[in-house]
Amino acid sequence: MTFLKRIGIFLLTNFLVMLVLGFIAGLLGLKVDGLWSLLIICAFFGMGGSLISLWLSKPMAKANYRVQIIKPDVAHPKLAFLLSAVENMATERNLKTPEIGIYNSRDANAFATGASQNNALIAFSSALVDRLSEDELAAVAGHEMTHISNGDMVTMTLLMGLVNTFVMFFARILTVLIDNALRDDQGGGLGYFGYMMVIMLLQNVLMLLANIPIAAFSRWREFRADAGAANLAGASAMIEALKKIANAYVPEKRSNAYALAKINNEKRISLFATHPPIELRIKRLQEML
Repeated sequence: MTFLKRIGIFLLTNFLVMLVLGFIAGLLGLKVDGLWSLLIICAFFGMGGSLISLWLSKPMAKANYRVQIIKPDVAHPKLAFLLSAVENMATERNLKTPEIGIYNSRDANAFATGASQNNALIAFSSALVDRLSEDELAAVAGHEMTHISNGDMVTMTLLMGLVNTFVMFFARILTVLIDNALRDDQGGGLGYFGYMMVIMLLQNVLMLLANIPIAAFSRWREFRADAGAANLAGASAMIEALKKIANAYVPEKRSNAYALAKINNEKRISLFATHPPIELRIKRLQEML
């Protein structure tokens, strides 16, 4: 799948989500006639879009990464071990075993996604399976299982929905204030297209600022998932897995909607980094030995 095709699918999906939500809003008779109604409409679109994205996350991940689901009769020894390890972890956490898949990538990485704890997918890259030992793979599986058992996908979705709601709300409030400030007895103001452009600009600025606490929460949950992996598979195995993952890091050319969900992301801008530095993660794990 080419880069432009992936972008096209992403834009088409978002357009269809907004179209469906707009149609439903029309059926429900949602109209803006005050601050409370504006907040309700923003929540409808902000939370609604996030919840639909969560619902579609597993099939979209399978399609985007061409994930091959591992079957119970798999002959590959490492894949068979992975399947057994995840089944045991799910039993220990009283969860339904998530689907386990593998996708082709030179980057040693893995991620978990899905609409709920009992409807999840853990995907491992081919490079990760090739480079890591069975104990190290079990540790990575434990990291992803901890994300699932902690409900991190749902929590992040609700957080994003809340952020989307208030970004849309305050962007419109600020735009109205700017429009009113530019008006005089002769009229003036932003005009329709100016009004829409200012809303889009403010939404981008506010979303950029909102990404700071979102990234901080994401870093915290990575530490928590590492601790869960240490409890499930051992801190030493997780330390060695992180070292190999860091050494095998290969930036992907694809538009990566799942970077936040992956076990490793090498972006270095501190305030906006979704993952802590691997050196710091290893230090935290060493304190558990």
